[in-house]
Formats: sequence, structure tokens, C-alpha cells
Amino acid sequence: MAFFQTEDYFRQRIRTGGRSLGFRAKSIDEWRVWRQDLRGRLTELLGVHRLIATDPNPRITETVQCDGYRRQRVEIDTEPGVTMPFYVLIPDGLTGSAPGVIAAHGHSSGGKLAPAGLAEADPGIAQTINDHNYDYGVQAVRRGYVVFCPDARGFGERREWQYDKPEQLLDSSCRQLAHMALPLGLTVAGMWAWDLMRLLDYIQTRPETAGRSMGCIGLSGGGLQTLYLCALDDRVACAVCSGYFYGVEDSLLHLSNNCDCNYVPHLWENADMGDLAALVAPHPLLIETARQDGLNGPRGIDNVAEQYAITEGAYQLLGADDRLAIDYFDGGHVWHGTVAWDWLARWLPV
Repeated sequence: MAFFQTEDYFRQRIRTGGRSLGFRAKSIDEWRVWRQDLRGRLTELLGVHRLIATDPNPRITETVQCDGYRRQRVEIDTEPGVTMPFYVLIPDGLTGSAPGVIAAHGHSSGGKLAPAGLAEADPGIAQTINDHNYDYGVQAVRRGYVVFCPDARGFGERREWQYDKPEQLLDSSCRQLAHMALPLGLTVAGMWAWDLMRLLDYIQTRPETAGRSMGCIGLSGGGLQTLYLCALDDRVACAVCSGYFYGVEDSLLHLSNNCDCNYVPHLWENADMGDLAALVAPHPLLIETARQDGLNGPRGIDNVAEQYAITEGAYQLLGADDRLAIDYFDGGHVWHGTVAWDWLARWLPV
């Protein structure tokens, strides 16, 4: 049977009409104009400008002593009637302050539970920590950072009613959020970026992190959150984006069954992933990508390398070559962490 399919047509549209605001600057002045234009356009496409600020009203609801650190559960409001719970991991013996690190989670994480290392919460959490090296929040606090592990909207304690049963702890309601948000001019990725920006506001008020630089790390959907946050907010001084860096034609158009949180109307007309990462320059950015990660698409690591070359051009123009790096490693869709901790130690010293 013959099929009359549309993917090739969409591919051609990206190739001929995509990346209208892609990075092509040849001078610092051109870079400044480009960065302002793309950042402004990205803010509009994500719907960030439509979100509503509110008093965060922070409240600490629980404090637990763990092995080598204290874990606090905190809530803040990010919009009127919208609450974000998160864990704060504080190293024992901290005197003064230390850099803050947001440990953003991806899918199959139970939200904040996996990065915060709560293997005891559920056998599924213990399994995903083991499978994906997912407790990078705990790995960070053991290195002296004050770590913030939030629930993104649609995960953990923020799952919508379709996925709020105990047995659905590892599931997410990204699709439901997207279907509710898109007709209002909002996107899941935009709401995630907004919430993390409000978390940055809160981090700046904590005595443990006062006056210190801030970083952001994350795997998969946590890499998505890291990338968009750093593209929009210069307060992030150092970042590690793991398992989320590839050309959209191969990895989001061809692999179109990816989660709804990836899809932003009109984004591909304006930019590809390498362009978004170019917005992060000149702040230090490390990309982690596994050679056997299926999300890289059918061309594998070549798809990643093409996007990295775009980003690399921005860092070279700014004379910041040493502030961009990529860790190619053998393996699947996991947090590698081998180069990452040295990267953070260099650019976000405790």
C-alpha cells in the first residue's frame, strides 16, 4: 500500500524557511543585536511574557538530616495560585555561603525525587536512579554546593489529575499541560523556564547562597530546562546540559513521538538548538551526549556535532572558546558526570 505522508514536506520547510534568527553574527555588535532579537522572540514564542508574577511566599515545610547534608522541602508560588515544591540540599558544616546549583529533572524521575536521591520513596525511583545515574543533586551537595531540586509542572507533586495516582509516580502530565496551555498562548517549556527564574529569585534570598554564583544542571527534560533557562537568564553562571542537544529536524520532527514539552509553535522557523545554546555565550556551558543515545536521531552523533558547531561559533566570536565544551561518551541516555564535576569545579568553585 502506498502512503501519502507529510514528513518530507515539513523537512523541506525547515531547510528552506527555518532558522530565520539563527546565529550568523560576524562581529560583537552583530552578536549583541542578534542576541537581543532572538532572546526577545524566544520569550514571545514560549509565552513567558504572558505569565503573571506574584509574591513567592516561601515556606519551609520539612527538614530531614541525611548522610552529610540536610534536606529541606520548600514551597514557593510562581504565579497566582501556582505552587512549586522543591528540595534544598545543604551540606553539613557549611559556614558562610556556597554556590547554588539547580538540579533540574527529566522524565521518569518522580520529579525532584530522583535528583534529590530519594531512592526509598518508591522502588521505581530507586531503579531510575540506578539506570540513569539520576541522583546528581546528591552528587552536587556532596561536592559542597547548595542544591535546589524542583518539581517541574506536570511532575512529582505537580502532576495533573490524569496522572496523580500513587502508581503513576514516574509518569508526567506534559501532554495535558500542553493541551491546556497552547490555546492560551503558553507552552510547557515556557512555564518551566519561568518557574526556574522564580526559583533563581528565591535562591538569591537564601543565606546559604547569598552573593554567590548560581549554576544549573539537568538530564534529558532537565537538559531542556537548563538550556531554556540559560538562554533567557544571565544569572546562571555555569551550566551542564545532558542528553538534550540535537538538531530538531532529526530528533523532534522525525522522532515526532517525543514528549509535548519539546514543542513550541514557530520555534523552528526562528532557531535550532545550537542557536538557543549560542544565547548562553559567553557563560560556561558543557554539553553531555552519549554516542548510543537514540534521541540523537538516525544520524546519531553527527546530528549533535552540527548543532555544537553553531554554538561554538558564538563562543569563538566572543573569545570564550574555553567556556564551551562537549563530553561525548559511550552509553545511553544517562547523566554521565565524569567531565561535569570538574567543569563545575572550574567555573563554579565552592
